[in-house]
Amino acid sequence: MLYHIVEWLHSEGIRFPGSRLFEYITFRVLAGVILSLFITIFYGKRLIRFLQKKQIGESIRDEGLAGQQSKAGTPTMGGIIIILAIIIPTLLLADLTNVYVQVMLISTLWMGIIGFIDDYLKLQAKKAAQEKGEEYKKSNKDGLAARFKILGQVGLGILVGATLYFHPEVKIWREYVGKNPAADPAVFSKVVEGKTKYFVETKTPITTIPFVKNHEFNYSKLLPPALRKYTWLLYILIVIFIITAVSNGANLTDGLDGLATGVSAIIGALLGIFAYASGNLVFADYLNIMYIPNLGELSIYIAALIGACIGFLWYNSFPAQMFMGDTGSLMLGGVIAALSIIVHKELLIPVFCGIFFVESLSVILQVGYFKYTKKKYGAGRRIFLKAPLHHHYQVKGYHEVKIVTRFWIITVLLVVLSVVTLKLR
Repeated sequence: MLYHIVEWLHSEGIRFPGSRLFEYITFRVLAGVILSLFITIFYGKRLIRFLQKKQIGESIRDEGLAGQQSKAGTPTMGGIIIILAIIIPTLLLADLTNVYVQVMLISTLWMGIIGFIDDYLKLQAKKAAQEKGEEYKKSNKDGLAARFKILGQVGLGILVGATLYFHPEVKIWREYVGKNPAADPAVFSKVVEGKTKYFVETKTPITTIPFVKNHEFNYSKLLPPALRKYTWLLYILIVIFIITAVSNGANLTDGLDGLATGVSAIIGALLGIFAYASGNLVFADYLNIMYIPNLGELSIYIAALIGACIGFLWYNSFPAQMFMGDTGSLMLGGVIAALSIIVHKELLIPVFCGIFFVESLSVILQVGYFKYTKKKYGAGRRIFLKAPLHHHYQVKGYHEVKIVTRFWIITVLLVVLSVVTLKLR
Protein backbone atom coordinates (compact mmCIF):
# COMPACT_ATOMS: atom_id res chain seq x y z
CA MET A 1 0.00 0.00 0.00
CA LEU A 2 2.85 2.37 0.83
CA TYR A 3 4.39 1.44 -2.51
CA HIS A 4 1.19 2.38 -4.35
CA ILE A 5 0.73 5.58 -2.34
CA VAL A 6 4.28 6.71 -3.17
CA GLU A 7 3.77 5.71 -6.80
CA TRP A 8 0.57 7.81 -6.96
CA LEU A 9 2.29 10.79 -5.33
CA HIS A 10 5.09 10.59 -7.89
CA SER A 11 2.55 10.48 -10.71
CA GLU A 12 1.07 13.69 -9.31
CA GLY A 13 4.51 15.30 -9.21
CA ILE A 14 4.70 15.17 -5.41
CA ARG A 15 8.03 14.01 -4.03
CA PHE A 16 9.53 14.02 -0.57
CA PRO A 17 13.00 13.15 0.74
CA GLY A 18 13.65 9.41 0.44
CA SER A 19 10.55 8.67 -1.63
CA ARG A 20 12.64 7.44 -4.57
CA LEU A 21 13.86 4.57 -2.41
CA PHE A 22 10.51 2.86 -2.98
CA GLU A 23 11.41 2.52 -6.67
CA TYR A 24 14.21 0.09 -5.76
CA ILE A 25 13.38 -3.54 -5.03
CA THR A 26 16.53 -3.87 -2.90
CA PHE A 27 15.31 -1.17 -0.48
CA ARG A 28 11.87 -2.72 -0.20
CA VAL A 29 13.42 -6.15 0.35
CA LEU A 30 15.52 -4.85 3.26
CA ALA A 31 12.55 -2.94 4.65
CA GLY A 32 10.44 -6.11 4.41
CA VAL A 33 12.97 -8.13 6.43
CA ILE A 34 13.25 -5.44 9.13
CA LEU A 35 9.49 -4.94 9.41
CA SER A 36 8.74 -8.67 9.63
CA LEU A 37 11.44 -9.10 12.30
CA PHE A 38 9.94 -6.22 14.26
CA ILE A 39 6.43 -7.67 14.09
CA THR A 40 7.44 -11.18 15.21
CA ILE A 41 9.82 -10.09 17.98
CA PHE A 42 7.79 -7.15 19.34
CA TYR A 43 4.32 -8.65 19.05
CA GLY A 44 5.39 -12.26 19.62
CA LYS A 45 5.60 -11.70 23.38
CA ARG A 46 2.13 -10.17 23.38
CA LEU A 47 0.77 -13.17 21.48
CA ILE A 48 2.36 -15.54 24.01
CA ARG A 49 0.62 -13.69 26.87
CA PHE A 50 -2.69 -13.76 24.98
CA LEU A 51 -2.42 -17.50 24.27
CA GLN A 52 -1.50 -18.19 27.89
CA LYS A 53 -4.46 -16.13 29.09
CA LYS A 54 -6.78 -18.11 26.82
CA GLN A 55 -5.08 -21.36 27.93
CA ILE A 56 -4.17 -22.22 24.35
CA GLY A 57 -1.36 -24.63 25.15
CA GLU A 58 0.18 -27.59 23.38
CA SER A 59 -0.98 -31.06 24.35
CA ILE A 60 1.80 -33.63 24.21
CA ARG A 61 1.22 -37.29 23.44
CA ASP A 62 3.50 -39.29 25.72
CA GLU A 63 5.95 -41.16 23.52
CA GLY A 64 8.74 -41.49 26.08
CA LEU A 65 11.03 -38.90 24.48
CA ALA A 66 13.47 -36.85 26.54
CA GLY A 67 12.09 -33.48 27.66
CA GLN A 68 8.76 -34.18 26.02
CA GLN A 69 6.45 -33.61 28.97
CA SER A 70 8.14 -30.34 29.93
CA LYS A 71 6.69 -28.86 26.71
CA ALA A 72 3.10 -29.55 27.72
CA GLY A 73 1.13 -26.33 28.04
CA THR A 74 3.52 -24.28 25.87
CA PRO A 75 1.41 -21.80 23.85
CA THR A 76 0.68 -23.04 20.35
CA MET A 77 -0.86 -21.50 17.21
CA GLY A 78 2.11 -19.12 17.07
CA GLY A 79 1.94 -19.47 13.30
CA ILE A 80 -0.52 -16.57 13.49
CA ILE A 81 2.36 -14.14 14.13
CA ILE A 82 4.36 -15.61 11.23
CA ILE A 83 1.42 -15.10 8.88
CA LEU A 84 0.94 -11.49 10.03
CA ALA A 85 4.67 -10.80 9.71
CA ILE A 86 4.56 -12.04 6.11
CA ILE A 87 1.34 -10.39 5.00
CA ILE A 88 1.72 -6.92 6.56
CA PRO A 89 5.15 -6.05 5.04
CA THR A 90 4.04 -7.48 1.68
CA LEU A 91 0.87 -5.40 1.67
CA LEU A 92 2.81 -2.27 2.58
CA LEU A 93 5.87 -2.64 0.35
CA ALA A 94 5.08 -4.85 -2.65
CA ASP A 95 3.29 -4.12 -5.91
CA LEU A 96 -0.12 -5.62 -5.18
CA THR A 97 -1.05 -5.68 -8.87
CA ASN A 98 1.68 -8.28 -9.44
CA VAL A 99 0.13 -11.70 -10.09
CA TYR A 100 2.92 -13.58 -8.27
CA VAL A 101 2.48 -11.46 -5.13
CA GLN A 102 -1.28 -12.04 -5.27
CA VAL A 103 -0.84 -15.81 -5.59
CA MET A 104 1.52 -15.92 -2.60
CA LEU A 105 -0.70 -13.78 -0.38
CA ILE A 106 -3.66 -16.05 -1.15
CA SER A 107 -1.52 -19.16 -0.57
CA THR A 108 -0.36 -17.84 2.82
CA LEU A 109 -3.90 -17.16 4.01
CA TRP A 110 -5.29 -20.35 2.47
CA MET A 111 -2.86 -22.74 4.18
CA GLY A 112 -2.86 -20.65 7.36
CA ILE A 113 -6.64 -21.00 7.66
CA ILE A 114 -6.46 -24.78 7.15
CA GLY A 115 -3.79 -25.05 9.86
CA PHE A 116 -5.72 -22.71 12.16
CA ILE A 117 -8.89 -24.82 11.88
CA ASP A 118 -6.86 -27.94 12.65
CA ASP A 119 -5.29 -26.35 15.75
CA TYR A 120 -8.63 -24.93 16.88
CA LEU A 121 -10.39 -28.30 16.68
CA LYS A 122 -7.57 -29.90 18.70
CA LEU A 123 -8.02 -27.25 21.39
CA GLN A 124 -11.78 -27.87 21.43
CA ALA A 125 -11.17 -31.61 21.91
CA LYS A 126 -8.86 -30.80 24.83
CA LYS A 127 -11.38 -28.44 26.45
CA ALA A 128 -14.19 -30.97 26.01
CA ALA A 129 -12.13 -33.60 27.86
CA GLN A 130 -11.30 -31.16 30.67
CA GLU A 131 -14.96 -30.18 31.10
CA LYS A 132 -15.83 -33.86 31.52
CA GLY A 133 -13.10 -34.18 34.13
CA GLU A 134 -11.21 -36.65 31.96
CA GLU A 135 -7.49 -36.74 31.33
CA TYR A 136 -6.88 -35.51 27.80
CA LYS A 137 -4.73 -37.75 25.63
CA LYS A 138 -3.75 -36.28 22.31
CA SER A 139 -4.87 -38.41 19.38
CA ASN A 140 -4.26 -38.37 15.65
CA LYS A 141 -8.06 -38.24 15.29
CA ASP A 142 -8.21 -34.84 16.97
CA GLY A 143 -8.19 -31.78 14.75
CA LEU A 144 -9.18 -31.48 11.12
CA ALA A 145 -9.74 -34.83 9.41
CA ALA A 146 -6.96 -35.80 7.01
CA ARG A 147 -9.33 -35.83 4.03
CA PHE A 148 -10.28 -32.20 4.66
CA LYS A 149 -6.63 -31.17 4.96
CA ILE A 150 -5.90 -32.87 1.65
CA LEU A 151 -8.99 -31.27 0.12
CA GLY A 152 -7.67 -27.86 1.17
CA GLN A 153 -4.23 -28.60 -0.27
CA VAL A 154 -5.80 -29.81 -3.50
CA GLY A 155 -7.84 -26.61 -3.68
CA LEU A 156 -4.72 -24.48 -3.35
CA GLY A 157 -2.95 -26.62 -5.94
CA ILE A 158 -5.78 -26.02 -8.42
CA LEU A 159 -5.68 -22.28 -7.73
CA VAL A 160 -1.89 -21.96 -8.09
CA GLY A 161 -1.66 -24.30 -11.09
CA ALA A 162 -4.54 -22.71 -12.99
CA THR A 163 -3.25 -19.19 -12.34
CA LEU A 164 0.28 -19.97 -13.48
CA TYR A 165 -0.97 -21.77 -16.58
CA PHE A 166 -3.76 -19.46 -17.74
CA HIS A 167 -3.04 -15.97 -16.38
CA PRO A 168 -1.97 -13.66 -19.24
CA GLU A 169 0.74 -11.94 -17.14
CA VAL A 170 2.55 -15.20 -16.39
CA LYS A 171 5.15 -15.40 -19.15
CA ILE A 172 8.71 -16.48 -19.78
CA TRP A 173 11.31 -14.93 -22.07
CA ARG A 174 13.44 -17.41 -23.98
CA GLU A 175 16.41 -16.40 -26.04
CA TYR A 176 15.78 -16.65 -29.78
CA VAL A 177 17.90 -19.40 -31.33
CA GLY A 178 17.00 -18.92 -35.01
CA LYS A 179 19.15 -17.21 -37.65
CA ASN A 180 16.76 -14.53 -38.90
CA PRO A 181 15.00 -12.71 -36.00
CA ALA A 182 13.68 -9.98 -38.33
CA ALA A 183 11.55 -12.53 -40.18
CA ASP A 184 9.68 -13.61 -37.05
CA PRO A 185 7.14 -11.04 -35.77
CA ALA A 186 7.09 -12.70 -32.33
CA VAL A 187 10.79 -11.92 -31.79
CA PHE A 188 11.78 -8.72 -29.98
CA SER A 189 15.15 -7.30 -29.00
CA LYS A 190 16.57 -6.04 -25.73
CA VAL A 191 19.95 -4.50 -24.94
CA VAL A 192 21.62 -6.55 -22.20
CA GLU A 193 24.96 -5.36 -20.88
CA GLY A 194 25.57 -3.34 -24.03
CA LYS A 195 24.68 -6.20 -26.39
CA THR A 196 21.49 -6.56 -28.42
CA LYS A 197 19.81 -9.90 -27.77
CA TYR A 198 16.65 -11.38 -29.23
CA PHE A 199 13.90 -13.01 -27.24
CA VAL A 200 10.60 -14.82 -27.70
CA GLU A 201 7.81 -14.58 -25.13
CA THR A 202 6.16 -17.88 -24.27
CA LYS A 203 3.62 -19.36 -21.87
CA THR A 204 4.88 -22.91 -22.35
CA PRO A 205 4.80 -24.84 -19.04
CA ILE A 206 8.49 -25.55 -18.62
CA THR A 207 10.70 -26.24 -15.63
CA THR A 208 14.43 -26.31 -14.93
CA ILE A 209 16.31 -29.60 -14.90
CA PRO A 210 19.29 -29.34 -12.51
CA PHE A 211 22.81 -30.33 -13.64
CA VAL A 212 21.74 -30.68 -17.29
CA LYS A 213 23.20 -28.53 -20.08
CA ASN A 214 19.95 -28.08 -22.02
CA HIS A 215 18.23 -27.59 -18.72
CA GLU A 216 14.62 -26.89 -19.64
CA PHE A 217 11.87 -29.50 -19.70
CA ASN A 218 8.44 -29.01 -21.25
CA TYR A 219 5.66 -30.76 -19.34
CA SER A 220 3.73 -31.31 -22.55
CA LYS A 221 6.37 -33.88 -23.57
CA LEU A 222 5.00 -36.19 -20.89
CA LEU A 223 1.87 -36.61 -23.03
CA PRO A 224 1.47 -38.12 -26.50
CA PRO A 225 0.94 -35.49 -29.25
CA ALA A 226 -2.79 -36.22 -29.47
CA LEU A 227 -3.30 -35.38 -25.79
CA ARG A 228 -1.08 -32.32 -25.48
CA LYS A 229 -4.08 -30.03 -25.49
CA TYR A 230 -4.65 -31.37 -21.96
CA THR A 231 -1.22 -30.26 -20.72
CA TRP A 232 -2.99 -27.78 -18.43
CA LEU A 233 -4.63 -30.65 -16.58
CA LEU A 234 -1.34 -32.52 -16.17
CA TYR A 235 0.37 -29.35 -14.95
CA ILE A 236 -2.31 -28.69 -12.32
CA LEU A 237 -2.09 -32.30 -11.08
CA ILE A 238 1.69 -31.92 -10.70
CA VAL A 239 1.24 -28.66 -8.78
CA ILE A 240 -1.33 -30.32 -6.49
CA PHE A 241 1.07 -33.17 -5.73
CA ILE A 242 3.98 -30.81 -4.97
CA ILE A 243 1.98 -28.54 -2.66
CA THR A 244 0.46 -31.49 -0.79
CA ALA A 245 3.80 -33.27 -0.39
CA VAL A 246 5.84 -30.26 0.75
CA SER A 247 3.21 -28.88 3.15
CA ASN A 248 2.86 -32.30 4.79
CA GLY A 249 6.65 -32.63 4.91
CA ALA A 250 6.99 -29.30 6.73
CA ASN A 251 4.21 -30.35 9.11
CA LEU A 252 6.04 -33.58 9.99
CA THR A 253 9.32 -31.70 10.45
CA ASP A 254 7.80 -29.39 13.06
CA GLY A 255 8.53 -31.69 15.99
CA LEU A 256 11.54 -30.06 17.70
CA ASP A 257 12.09 -26.52 18.92
CA GLY A 258 13.17 -24.31 16.01
CA LEU A 259 13.57 -27.14 13.51
CA ALA A 260 10.90 -26.32 10.90
CA THR A 261 11.31 -22.57 11.47
CA GLY A 262 15.07 -22.56 10.86
CA VAL A 263 14.91 -24.92 7.89
CA SER A 264 12.17 -22.78 6.30
CA ALA A 265 14.22 -19.58 6.75
CA ILE A 266 17.24 -21.14 5.02
CA ILE A 267 15.10 -22.46 2.15
CA GLY A 268 13.45 -19.05 1.89
CA ALA A 269 16.86 -17.42 1.36
CA LEU A 270 17.51 -19.78 -1.56
CA LEU A 271 14.13 -19.08 -3.14
CA GLY A 272 14.83 -15.37 -2.77
CA ILE A 273 18.04 -15.81 -4.77
CA PHE A 274 16.19 -17.76 -7.46
CA ALA A 275 13.38 -15.19 -7.66
CA TYR A 276 15.73 -12.21 -7.84
CA ALA A 277 17.98 -13.85 -10.44
CA SER A 278 15.13 -15.02 -12.69
CA GLY A 279 13.38 -11.66 -12.35
CA ASN A 280 16.46 -9.67 -13.40
CA LEU A 281 17.23 -9.79 -17.13
CA VAL A 282 20.97 -9.14 -16.65
CA PHE A 283 21.41 -11.91 -14.07
CA ALA A 284 19.18 -14.31 -15.98
CA ASP A 285 21.20 -13.73 -19.15
CA TYR A 286 24.52 -14.18 -17.34
CA LEU A 287 23.42 -17.38 -15.60
CA ASN A 288 21.68 -18.64 -18.76
CA ILE A 289 18.42 -19.25 -16.91
CA MET A 290 14.89 -18.35 -17.93
CA TYR A 291 13.88 -14.73 -17.44
CA ILE A 292 10.47 -14.33 -15.83
CA PRO A 293 9.14 -10.74 -16.16
CA ASN A 294 7.91 -9.10 -12.95
CA LEU A 295 9.17 -11.97 -10.79
CA GLY A 296 11.62 -9.75 -8.92
CA GLU A 297 8.70 -8.19 -7.03
CA LEU A 298 8.25 -11.53 -5.30
CA SER A 299 11.56 -10.94 -3.50
CA ILE A 300 9.72 -8.61 -1.09
CA TYR A 301 7.31 -11.37 -0.07
CA ILE A 302 10.22 -13.80 0.36
CA ALA A 303 12.14 -11.25 2.44
CA ALA A 304 9.13 -10.96 4.76
CA LEU A 305 8.95 -14.78 4.94
CA ILE A 306 12.62 -15.01 5.96
CA GLY A 307 12.28 -12.21 8.52
CA ALA A 308 9.15 -13.79 9.99
CA CYS A 309 10.86 -17.18 10.43
CA ILE A 310 14.01 -15.69 11.97
CA GLY A 311 11.97 -13.46 14.26
CA PHE A 312 9.82 -16.40 15.34
CA LEU A 313 13.00 -18.28 16.32
CA TRP A 314 13.41 -15.69 19.08
CA TYR A 315 10.59 -17.50 20.88
CA ASN A 316 10.68 -20.89 19.18
CA SER A 317 14.33 -21.82 19.75
CA PHE A 318 15.10 -24.24 22.60
CA PRO A 319 13.48 -24.12 25.09
CA ALA A 320 10.51 -22.92 23.05
CA GLN A 321 8.21 -20.30 24.57
CA MET A 322 5.74 -20.77 21.71
CA PHE A 323 5.00 -23.36 19.02
CA MET A 324 3.80 -22.48 15.54
CA GLY A 325 1.27 -25.34 15.40
CA ASP A 326 -0.25 -26.50 12.14
CA THR A 327 -1.21 -22.86 11.58
CA GLY A 328 2.44 -22.19 10.82
CA SER A 329 3.88 -25.51 9.61
CA LEU A 330 1.24 -26.27 6.95
CA MET A 331 1.44 -22.67 5.77
CA LEU A 332 5.25 -22.66 5.49
CA GLY A 333 5.28 -25.92 3.54
CA GLY A 334 2.53 -24.70 1.22
CA VAL A 335 4.17 -21.36 0.42
CA ILE A 336 7.61 -22.94 -0.08
CA ALA A 337 6.04 -25.34 -2.59
CA ALA A 338 4.19 -22.54 -4.39
CA LEU A 339 7.33 -20.38 -4.55
CA SER A 340 9.36 -23.29 -5.95
CA ILE A 341 6.80 -23.78 -8.71
CA ILE A 342 6.64 -20.06 -9.53
CA VAL A 343 10.43 -19.83 -9.97
CA HIS A 344 10.36 -23.07 -12.02
CA LYS A 345 12.67 -24.96 -9.64
CA GLU A 346 10.24 -27.66 -8.54
CA LEU A 347 12.57 -30.48 -9.68
CA LEU A 348 15.09 -29.19 -7.13
CA ILE A 349 12.65 -29.56 -4.23
CA PRO A 350 14.01 -32.99 -3.13
CA VAL A 351 17.43 -31.30 -2.86
CA PHE A 352 16.83 -28.01 -1.03
CA CYS A 353 13.81 -29.40 0.86
CA GLY A 354 15.86 -32.50 1.67
CA ILE A 355 14.98 -32.37 5.38
CA PHE A 356 11.25 -32.22 4.62
CA PHE A 357 11.75 -35.05 2.12
CA VAL A 358 13.59 -37.45 4.46
CA GLU A 359 11.21 -36.70 7.34
CA SER A 360 8.24 -37.65 5.13
CA LEU A 361 10.08 -40.64 3.69
CA SER A 362 10.94 -41.95 7.16
CA VAL A 363 7.24 -41.95 8.10
CA ILE A 364 6.18 -43.60 4.84
CA LEU A 365 8.84 -46.31 5.18
CA GLN A 366 8.12 -46.88 8.86
CA VAL A 367 4.36 -47.23 8.40
CA GLY A 368 4.67 -49.28 5.21
CA TYR A 369 7.25 -51.69 6.65
CA PHE A 370 5.30 -52.06 9.91
CA LYS A 371 2.10 -53.00 8.06
CA TYR A 372 3.97 -55.36 5.71
CA THR A 373 5.77 -57.23 8.49
CA LYS A 374 2.63 -57.40 10.63
CA LYS A 375 0.76 -59.02 7.77
CA LYS A 376 3.64 -61.39 6.95
CA TYR A 377 4.96 -62.29 10.42
CA GLY A 378 2.03 -61.44 12.70
CA ALA A 379 3.98 -58.70 14.48
CA GLY A 380 4.97 -55.33 13.08
CA ARG A 381 8.65 -54.42 12.81
CA ARG A 382 10.28 -51.02 12.52
CA ILE A 383 13.07 -49.56 10.40
CA PHE A 384 13.64 -46.56 12.68
CA LEU A 385 13.47 -46.41 16.46
CA LYS A 386 10.74 -43.81 15.99
CA ALA A 387 9.44 -41.72 13.09
CA PRO A 388 9.68 -38.97 11.87
CA LEU A 389 13.45 -39.11 11.60
CA HIS A 390 14.25 -36.44 14.22
CA HIS A 391 12.55 -38.60 16.86
CA HIS A 392 14.77 -41.52 15.85
CA TYR A 393 17.82 -39.51 16.89
CA GLN A 394 16.08 -38.42 20.09
CA VAL A 395 15.57 -42.05 21.07
CA LYS A 396 19.25 -42.68 20.30
CA GLY A 397 20.09 -40.10 22.98
CA TYR A 398 20.94 -37.00 20.97
CA HIS A 399 19.87 -33.72 22.54
CA GLU A 400 17.28 -31.92 20.45
CA VAL A 401 19.49 -28.83 20.11
CA LYS A 402 22.16 -30.95 18.46
CA ILE A 403 19.62 -32.58 16.15
CA VAL A 404 18.15 -29.22 15.13
CA THR A 405 21.56 -27.61 14.57
CA ARG A 406 22.76 -30.50 12.42
CA PHE A 407 19.56 -30.48 10.37
CA TRP A 408 20.10 -26.74 9.82
CA ILE A 409 23.68 -27.39 8.68
CA ILE A 410 22.51 -30.09 6.27
CA THR A 411 19.91 -27.68 4.86
CA VAL A 412 22.61 -25.01 4.34
CA LEU A 413 24.71 -27.56 2.43
CA LEU A 414 21.73 -28.58 0.30
CA VAL A 415 20.93 -24.92 -0.41
CA VAL A 416 24.54 -24.26 -1.49
CA LEU A 417 24.32 -27.28 -3.79
CA SER A 418 21.09 -25.89 -5.25
CA VAL A 419 22.73 -22.51 -5.91
CA VAL A 420 25.58 -24.31 -7.67
CA THR A 421 23.07 -25.78 -10.14
CA LEU A 422 22.63 -22.29 -11.61
CA LYS A 423 26.02 -22.64 -13.32
CA LEU A 424 27.11 -26.26 -12.91
CA ARG A 425 25.63 -28.22 -15.82
